[in-house]
Parts: sequence; C-alpha cells; structure tokens
Amino acid sequence: MTKICDHTSVGMIVRSGERILLIERGKEPYGFAVPAGHVDGDASFEIAAARELKEEVGLDAKDLKLAIQGRKENKCRREDGAWHFWKIYEVEADGQIKGCEDETKQVGWYTIDQIKELARRTEKYLNKEVSEEDWQNAPGLEPIMRDWFTELKII
Repeated sequence: MTKICDHTSVGMIVRSGERILLIERGKEPYGFAVPAGHVDGDASFEIAAARELKEEVGLDAKDLKLAIQGRKENKCRREDGAWHFWKIYEVEADGQIKGCEDETKQVGWYTIDQIKELARRTEKYLNKEVSEEDWQNAPGLEPIMRDWFTELKII
C-alpha cells in the first residue's frame, strides 16, 4: 500500500570539521542527500528530525538548530507527493554511523568540493545529459538538496 504524502519534510545537516554527512538514497528519489524524511504525524518537526537521523544513519541528535525552512516543489515516491514544507536543521549528533540497509546505498563524509562535484552531476541530469539509468547507478545530489545547499550557501 502506498502512503499518502503529508507534505512535510525535515533534513539534517551533520558536520565533522569541514565535511558534511550524506547518504546515497537506495530508493526514489535517487541521489545523495543529507538524512531526511517526512514528519509523518510526529509531534514536531524536531522530533521527526531526531527520529529520521536515528533511522537513516544511526545517530542520536543532541542539538538541533533551524537553518532554513520553506515550501519546495519536489516529488517523493508517496501518493500526491509533489511538494513539501521543509525544515532543515544543523545538528550535533552522537553515536556510530550505520546506514539503514532499506533506505541507503552508502553513508559518508563529503567535502564541499565533493558536494559541488555531485551538484554538477545533478545539473547534467536535469539538463538530460545523464540518462535515468546512469543517474540511478551514479547519481549526483538529489535535486532538492542541491537547491537547499545553494540557498544555504554551502555550494
């Protein structure tokens, strides 16, 4: 059964020095992204952020600071999932990184230069210079993450 989209999403930027934690999504929408997900009826965006961080990468959120928020047109695999109201947090976290086998292909720390390179691949994909099959095998940044990283002046 397909879930209905609740049109609310959270994303968590976790840093280690100059590097940012990214996952490669194992399901649509394909691409590299910060740990993220739907609020799904949690009492608050912050509770959803802590839950998603634990589910996707095994980390416990210690401190969440809102970095940016807003509505974005972005598709998800859920029914009626054409847009979301996002809250993106800067997060301090504890624990051992462990990617969720069901949700992630890989988890790692990426430099800003590596993230910029992933964003260039996204541009090529959006310009139809990269096929859907090639994108699924070797994606760039998930397009919505490219948008948020640009607005946050990370890239």
